[in-house]
Amino acid sequence: MLQIHTTKLLKIHILLLGIGGACNASAQSIINIDGSSTVYPITQAVADQFQAAKKNAVTVAVNISGSGGGFRKFCRGEIDIVNASRPILKNEMKNCQDSGVQYMEIPVAFDALTVVIHPDNTWSTSMTVAELKKIWEPAAQGSITQWNQINPAWPAETIKLYGADRDSGTYDYFTEAIVGKVKSSRSDFVKSENDNVLVTSVAGDKYGLGFLGFAYYGENQSKVNAVAIDNGKGKGAILPSADTVEDGSYQPLSRPVFIYVSMKSAEKREVKEFVEFYLKNALLLVKEVNFFPLPPRAYSTMLEHFSK
Repeated sequence: MLQIHTTKLLKIHILLLGIGGACNASAQSIINIDGSSTVYPITQAVADQFQAAKKNAVTVAVNISGSGGGFRKFCRGEIDIVNASRPILKNEMKNCQDSGVQYMEIPVAFDALTVVIHPDNTWSTSMTVAELKKIWEPAAQGSITQWNQINPAWPAETIKLYGADRDSGTYDYFTEAIVGKVKSSRSDFVKSENDNVLVTSVAGDKYGLGFLGFAYYGENQSKVNAVAIDNGKGKGAILPSADTVEDGSYQPLSRPVFIYVSMKSAEKREVKEFVEFYLKNALLLVKEVNFFPLPPRAYSTMLEHFSK
């Protein structure tokens, strides 16, 4: 009887080990991605298609914490891939190096950072970079509060500003392009890491002005209008579009966006397959979510480099 009882216990133990092994295998089939809200729609679209192709055998968890927040997690080895709406910064490179995190930078699309206004705003449908700087620079806080301070022909109404928070790569890019220095701006504006919140805010404020990724503007053209930007180089005011991004005339607010892949994570089959799937399908999926694709050859070249 003792021998039978022991045998049963052994079988139960083996069964439990099997269950545990299955759970571990399942845990290993999760790809963790975090970072930019701007790049989120692209990566989520890829993730949805990849999970369907894998019949949900792999879970791709895509979260949002801003490019800065994503890089902090990435350099601590907490996630496999970071979405980034700007290149990695020097201090972030050092953090990754100190933690032994090696990575590959992969541009995945172009974005047109878009300045948006309420549909009833008929006065600032085009703005110069100089005017935007006058509104957003640190010295404007407490002194530039009304539209007519930018242009006397504009209404004597209070400007309400909306934009990405300081952890966002979009904030970094906007401040560098418009003010001339990364993270340099007035601080008395409504901040959010969620672009949909920014859209809703500007859509509800006739005197509001905000900035966000083109994809979020593209999905909400019935709620907000884009401002044409004049960079002072003689081409006049240019609206963001596929054509103006491609021909380089929408400057200085056209930019590449990226994913960064941990090379340690890329040793895992599911991560490697996901990145390969990303690069093979980006050309079509990028367009579906209102971004602008890179030239086809760029994706195939990066796929070759990644595979090696």
